[in-house]
Amino acid sequence: MEEKKKFDFNTIIGFGLIFIIIMWMMYNNRNTELKEQQEKAKKEKIEKQQQQKQVAVKQVAAVIKDSTVNDTMKLQKLKGTLGSFAYSATLPSAKEEVTTLENEFIRLKIANKGGYIVEAILKNYERFEKKSGQLVELIKDNNSSFNLQLQTKDNRVLNTKDLFFEPTLTKVGVNQVLSMKLKAGANEFLEFKYVLAPNQYLVDFDLRSQGLNTVLNTAKPIDLQWDLKTYRNEKSISYENRYAEIYFEHEDGKIDYVGQGTDKEENPEKTTYIAYKQHFFTSILLTKTPFATAKLYSNNLVNDEKKDTLFTKQYKATLPLAFTNGELDYKMNWYYGPTDYKTLKKYDRNIEKIVPLGWGIFGWINKFIFIPLFGFLSSFMGLGIAIIVFTILIKIAMSPITFKSFLSQAKMKVLRPEIMEIGEKFQKDPMKKQQETMKLYNKAGVNPMAGCIPALIQIPFMYASFQFFPSAFELRQKGFLWADDLSSFDAVYSWETHIPIISSIYGNHISLFPILAAIAIFFYMKMTSGDQVMAQPQQEGMPDMAKIMKIMIYVSPVMMLLFFNSYGSGLSLYNFISNLITIGIMLVIKKYFINSDKIHAQIQENKTKPKTESKFQKKMREMMEQAEEQKKLQQKKKK
Repeated sequence: MEEKKKFDFNTIIGFGLIFIIIMWMMYNNRNTELKEQQEKAKKEKIEKQQQQKQVAVKQVAAVIKDSTVNDTMKLQKLKGTLGSFAYSATLPSAKEEVTTLENEFIRLKIANKGGYIVEAILKNYERFEKKSGQLVELIKDNNSSFNLQLQTKDNRVLNTKDLFFEPTLTKVGVNQVLSMKLKAGANEFLEFKYVLAPNQYLVDFDLRSQGLNTVLNTAKPIDLQWDLKTYRNEKSISYENRYAEIYFEHEDGKIDYVGQGTDKEENPEKTTYIAYKQHFFTSILLTKTPFATAKLYSNNLVNDEKKDTLFTKQYKATLPLAFTNGELDYKMNWYYGPTDYKTLKKYDRNIEKIVPLGWGIFGWINKFIFIPLFGFLSSFMGLGIAIIVFTILIKIAMSPITFKSFLSQAKMKVLRPEIMEIGEKFQKDPMKKQQETMKLYNKAGVNPMAGCIPALIQIPFMYASFQFFPSAFELRQKGFLWADDLSSFDAVYSWETHIPIISSIYGNHISLFPILAAIAIFFYMKMTSGDQVMAQPQQEGMPDMAKIMKIMIYVSPVMMLLFFNSYGSGLSLYNFISNLITIGIMLVIKKYFINSDKIHAQIQENKTKPKTESKFQKKMREMMEQAEEQKKLQQKKKK
C-alpha cells in the first residue's frame, strides 16, 4: 500500500531560513562592495584634489619666478588660481625668505611663505648632547606648520601656508614688531602681527583681516590648523615621551589633556589655550577670544627607542575662527620656552597648570612646600646638595609623626602576650575575643590605629615627591657625583645588545642611585618588619602578616630597581637619602626614646585608672553587644 505524501513543514522552514541567510549574505556583500567603492572613490577624490593643489602651487611658483613676465601679465595668470590673492603673489616679497625676531631668550624666524614661524630656538638651553653645543630647537626643518584654510566667495579653497605674505619689521619702544600681510589689494589683507619684548618667551600674536568681507565667505568660520612634530631634547627618549602630551584650558579655567598613546583625540569646547607639552619644553597658542570648538590629535612616534630617535610626538589642532562683522580679529599669544613652573606662573595666564604636580593635597604640597623650599635651597647651593638638604628638612619635619608611629608599635608589642592570651581563651568565640581585646586596649590606653595614622599622613608627601622631581626643570642637565643629569637616569654601565624581557622592563643600562635606594629600602624593611609583625596579633581568617612582610622585604627593593632604573636620578637620590634618614631616625628613637620596660609599666598603671569611653568606643561596644545578642538568638532558634 502506497504511503500518503505529507508536507514536511520543518523542511520547508529550513529551506526558507537558508534562502533568507543566502539573500542576507548577498545583500551584505553587495553593501560591503559599495562601501569599499565609495571609500576608494572618496580617497581618489582627495588625492586628486591634493595633486591639483600641488600643481596649482607649482604653477604659481613658476609664474612668480618667471622674470620675463611683467607684473600685469603675472597678475592675470595668477588670478585663475589665486583669485584676489594673486595680488600678493606679484609683490617683491613673494620670495622664500625669512625675517628674524630675537631677544635674550629666543630666536624666531618667520617665513614670507605662509607668514608663520618656521624656526624657534631657545638660546639658553642645549639638547642632551651637551658637547655638541646644539641649542634646543622647538621648530626647524618643517616640523611645524600653521595654516588658515580660506573659503572665497568664488568657491576657491586657499591655504595661507602656500601663499606669500609681505613683511614689515619695525621697533616700537623696546619691542620688535613684525607685520606679515597676505594682500588681496592695496588695502585688503590678512595680517599676522608678532610683537616680541625683551627677556620674554611669550610673543604677542594678533590675527586680523581688513576689507576681506568682499573676498572671503564669512558665513561660517575658517579653520586654523596648527601641527607640530616634537623633537627629542633629552637623554632618555622614552622617559621624555612619558611626560609629553597636549594640554588645553577651558573658558572656566579648568585644565584637561588629550592623553598619551596612539591616535588620541579630544574635541573640547570654549578653549583658551592649546599647549603642545614636551617634558621640559612647551609650545603654546593662547587666545583672548575662546575657540568655540577644537579638534585635538596626539600620536606617539616612539615605538622602538633604538630606531625612533628623532621625534617624540605628533600633535595636531584644528580650531575654528569666527568672523565678527565680516572680519577676523583675534588677540593671541605664542609661548616657546621651558616647562618650568615658576617661569610659566609669572605670565599669569594659568599656563603653569600644564606642569603635572598632582591633584588635590599632592598638588598643594608641591606648590606650597616643595617648590618654594627647593627653590630657596637651589638658589645658593648645588642641585645634588640641595636635594640632600631638602630631604633632611622634610624628614626632620616628619620625625614627630615617625616617633608616634614607632611608639604605637612598641605599645602594641608590649600588649601582644595579653592579646594572644585573650585569643587562646576565646578561640571558639571570635566576637567575645574582639570585645575583650577592645577592653584591653581601652584599659591600657592604647589605640591600635595610632600606628597606621602617622604612616597615612606621610603617604601624600611621598606621592608628591613622585610628581615633583620629574617636573623640576632646575634638575635638567645638572650633575651630581657620577650622575651627569639629575633629570635623567644615572647609568654607570650600559650595553647595546637587546636582551628580551630584560631590555623592555629594566632597560639597557644600570643606574646606581636606584640600587642604593633599593638597598636602603631592604634594610629599613628588615629592621621594621619584625616589630610590625610582633605588634599586630594574627587574626583568625586573616592572611599571615609574617609571611606577607617577609615577601615584601624582597619584593620592594626589586620593584625599586625595575621601575626607577630609567627614572630621573634626582628622584632616586631623594628616595635613597629619605630611607637612609628614616633608618637613622628609627635607630635614634629606639635607643634613646623608647624603653619597653617603661612602656609596660605605664600600660599597667593605665589599667588601674578609671576609663571613660569615648563616643566612638561606646558605639563600637554597643554594636558588638548587639551582634552578640543576635548570634545568641539565632542559636536558640536553631535548637
